[in-house]
Amino acid sequence: MSTFNVPTREEVSTNNQVIFDNLQKGLGFVPNLFATYAHSDTALENYLTFSNAKTSLSAKEKEVVNLAVSQVNNCAYCLSAHTAIGKMNGFTDPQILELRAGYASFDTKLDALAKFAKNVTENRGDTDSVILENFLQAGYSKGSVIDVISLVGDKTISNYIHKTTKVAIDFPVAQPLETIEA
Repeated sequence: MSTFNVPTREEVSTNNQVIFDNLQKGLGFVPNLFATYAHSDTALENYLTFSNAKTSLSAKEKEVVNLAVSQVNNCAYCLSAHTAIGKMNGFTDPQILELRAGYASFDTKLDALAKFAKNVTENRGDTDSVILENFLQAGYSKGSVIDVISLVGDKTISNYIHKTTKVAIDFPVAQPLETIEA
C-alpha cells in the first residue's frame, strides 16, 4: 500500500495545474506517475523538459531504451506505460518482450541499442567495452552514447519514483517477462 496519493489538479501548484491541463489536452488524461511528480512544485516541469528534450534517438529507439531500463529496474508502472507506447510505435508483443530482455532478434541496430541500454543500466555506467563497440559499429555515434546514457538516467528517475511511491498503474499492466534466451 502506498503512502503517496495521486494528487488531483486542485492539490497541486498553479504551475503544475497548467501542466496537468496540457497533459489532459494532449494525452486525454494525466498519468498517475506524472501527477505524482507534482507533489513537488518543480519536478514535473523539470522531468517533462528533460524527457522531451532533443535527442539523436528516434521515438522508436527511445522506447527500446525505456523498455530495457524499466525491466532492469523492475518498474511495473514504466513497463506497463512503455509497453503501450511501444505498441503505438509499431512494436509487437513478442518484440516488446525481447526489448525488455535486452535484445532485438528482429533488428540488428535495435539489438545493439537494447544490449547497450541494458548493460549501462545493469552496470551503473561501467559499460562493457565489447557492447559499447558493437553499439558504435551498428551505426550509432559517440553522441548517441551520451543520448542513451541520458535517457537511462531519465527513465531511472521515473522507475525509482514509482518503486518508492507505488502509485496505481493506470495503463494496461504489462505481462511478466517470460524467460527468453538472450
